[in-house]
Amino acid sequence: AAMKQLYLSARAFHRILKIARTIADLENGDIIKANHLAEAIQYRPRRMV
Repeated sequence: AAMKQLYLSARAFHRILKIARTIADLENGDIIKANHLAEAIQYRPRRMV
């Protein structure tokens, strides 16, 4: 759902997952939660149109 709403390519989505995994690791989490993904998405560079 997020891929379609945010117009993410597979590569961009994979990059966000890696960042979310790092955020979860920093919190000693075993799984990636929605708040980890939300934080990772915030780190995306803004598109200039």
